[in-house]
Amino acid sequence: MQSVTVMKSNRFFVLSLKSFLPRLLSGVLVLAAVVLFVAHTLPSAVETAALKNDWGLSYSQSGSQPVGNRSQESLSQHNAYYLGNPQEKVIFLTFDAGFEAGYTPKILETLKKHQVPATFFLVGNYLNTQPDLVKQMVAGGHIVGNHTFHHPDMSKISDLESFKKELTELEEKYKEITGQNMQKFYRPPQGKFNEENLKQAKDLGYKTVFWSLAYADWLQDKQPSKEEAFSKLLPRIHNGAVVLLHSTSKTNSEILDELLTKWKEMGYRFGTLEELCGQKAT
Repeated sequence: MQSVTVMKSNRFFVLSLKSFLPRLLSGVLVLAAVVLFVAHTLPSAVETAALKNDWGLSYSQSGSQPVGNRSQESLSQHNAYYLGNPQEKVIFLTFDAGFEAGYTPKILETLKKHQVPATFFLVGNYLNTQPDLVKQMVAGGHIVGNHTFHHPDMSKISDLESFKKELTELEEKYKEITGQNMQKFYRPPQGKFNEENLKQAKDLGYKTVFWSLAYADWLQDKQPSKEEAFSKLLPRIHNGAVVLLHSTSKTNSEILDELLTKWKEMGYRFGTLEELCGQKAT
């Protein structure tokens, strides 16, 4: 009797296993499909989130143009730019400043020495506290660009009136100081933007200017060394580069003379944003 019972038990197990295996295989296939779907869609979801809120770049190799998380072709539809002609050794030098740290006079002096044009993207605080330096920038042939009045996260602003107010308040202060109309170049604070912001800026007559080369130079209590700065700014320079430096950086004020010299020795010239934004997407 025991042998018969065992045989029946084993037979039942074999039958159960046969009926279970297809279900198990089916479950495995479904799980694999889910994993592949997530693996395929997650980067897209992350990329989409990044596109809505932050400007970002990826570098493939030294000396080559980086890839932005928006193509220049798609940006150009909204009069937005981050790169110049990939065939031309030209640099578009820009500075961002939310306040004056005491280094701008030296920077302006160095730019004058090298006859290099630059654009200074400024906020309301800077215009309110440093009108004389703003006048010096204009007298030196540089562009003063719009970095908004209050430096907010513009990606969180959806209505046109609030967006417009941030730009027009700065325009009005600039005209009060210089007697001139502000040239319409706009840089989103911290590179934060959304699709509607690009359309709003275009509707207001602005060109939105991002960047293709920058480095961590903005922390006052953690300034990079000369060697650290050059390790980022020399190998990554490229044709049509839109360079973002902060004029609040002590390091930048100290290395700018040598930096401009080295870039010139590498065969680069310096262009203006009028030249950059007058070009079609490449």
